[in-house]
Parts: sequence; C-alpha cells; structure tokens
Amino acid sequence: MSRTEFVLATAIILFVAFCLGWFANWLLHRFTRVAADDVAQLDRMSQELHEAEETRDQAITYLQQREAELTNQLAQTEAELRAAMDGLRDARHEAEEMRAHIDRQQAS
Repeated sequence: MSRTEFVLATAIILFVAFCLGWFANWLLHRFTRVAADDVAQLDRMSQELHEAEETRDQAITYLQQREAELTNQLAQTEAELRAAMDGLRDARHEAEEMRAHIDRQQAS
C-alpha cells in the first residue's frame, strides 16, 4: 500500500466516521425534540409559578405588617396594664393609710 493509498483510505474512514456521527446526532435530536404542546405547558407552568411566588410574597408582607401591628398593640396593652397595676397599688396603699388613720382616731 503506497502512501497515497494510505492517505486516501484514512480520509475515507474519517469521512465515514464523520457521517455516522452526524447521522447519530441528527437521529438523537429528531427523537428528543420538544413538542410545541410541551413548550406551551412549560410556559403555563412557569407563569403559574411566578403568580404563586407573587402571592406568597404578598402574604409574607401582610403577615409581617400584621405582626408589627399586634406587637405594637401588645406593647401598648402591657403599658396600660402596668399603669393600672401602679394605680391599684397606690390606691391600696392609700386605703391602708386611711384605715390606719381611722383606727388611730378611733383608738384616741
């Protein structure tokens, strides 16, 4: 086999290998092609997911606002309770002083 025949045989083998690879690639893409219905379904699913994420974000924002309102209301109620307890404590102390004063006057 001469050098020319060897080069020619190698070129033919490489060309056939290339053609077989290209044909295999074409077959693979032909059978794995995504249908238009599948693409439409994926688009619809992605839109629904986007809407669900927006709804979730709105719910989180609402809950955070509601939590802040309730925390503020709780702080105000606790402050009012402390003020009422202080007032009650002062009133009891004053009532005890008045009882002691009345008892001293009755004893005299």
